[in-house]
Amino acid sequence: MVKVIVGLKGSGKTKQLLELVRQALDEEPGNIVWIQRDRKTTYDIPYQVRLINAGEYQIGTFEFMKGFISGLRAGNYDITHIFIDNFYKLFNPGTEAEVAEFLNWISNFSLTEEIKFTITMTADPNEVCDEIKKFT
Repeated sequence: MVKVIVGLKGSGKTKQLLELVRQALDEEPGNIVWIQRDRKTTYDIPYQVRLINAGEYQIGTFEFMKGFISGLRAGNYDITHIFIDNFYKLFNPGTEAEVAEFLNWISNFSLTEEIKFTITMTADPNEVCDEIKKFT
């Protein structure tokens, strides 16, 4: 399962993501991972969640991100949910077609590995392409 939360800057996407993390802690049996670009929400995230400051890893491409996520899974088969905050700030996202292709990869990975993904993206929800909208 992949869920994308799309909204303009300041629309409350991160706050919504934090609520979903707390809910996942109560409902899901496995480990939960939060990926963000900096340490901005370090003290807002419950201590049980594995916080990853992706800014330390210089993620630059979708291929790198695929490898990063695959590596997380290879190192911990107990991960049940990965939350990615501020998707577009992690790396240069390229075109909407490339973003949609990455989301399709995440969706397939999610089904194969039985991991849920919740991602926030800063964009106008009315202007994203249909390939991205299907994940909202």
